[in-house]
Amino acid sequence: MFKLLLKGAQKMSSGPTFKVKFRRRRKSKTNYKKRLALLKSNKLRFVVRRTNNSTICEFVEYLPKGDDVKTFYASAALKKLGWKGHTGNLSAAYLTGYICGKKAIKEGVKEAILDIGLVTPIHGSRVFSALKGAIDAGITIPTDEKVFPSEDRISGKHINEETSTNFEETKKAIKKEFGD
Repeated sequence: MFKLLLKGAQKMSSGPTFKVKFRRRRKSKTNYKKRLALLKSNKLRFVVRRTNNSTICEFVEYLPKGDDVKTFYASAALKKLGWKGHTGNLSAAYLTGYICGKKAIKEGVKEAILDIGLVTPIHGSRVFSALKGAIDAGITIPTDEKVFPSEDRISGKHINEETSTNFEETKKAIKKEFGD
């Protein structure tokens, strides 16, 4: 009898009514319903991804043959501009979004929508810090002001005074490089 039950279960998963989900959905990498909703807007997406040690920002345009990345910046590259702190905190995320926004303006981008992927949207997180940076750079992205972290947290005052000073110096270097 056990063999019969097992045999029946195998038939159900391989029968004509069973549909295998897309690979990226099975691996929890892409939510296709959310992606389709974003793509229907016909606007560029401001994509923010976070890792343990970095924040990655991109402006991406949808094309039928595949997505086209207009600009890209990762917080690890902040070290070249004099950033001495950790690259996985709120301050680094803000600066990453700010630089990516400045680069996008040079490419002719004026507006976009936020794409955070499968990240849980938590108010005051690195994702929204990067979004604030892109908005401060001059990109129009629809959002609610209450999702942003406080100015003290963005500038790094919650970490220590040295980080706050380094934040201001790095932001001046960015403004000098990209003209403001």
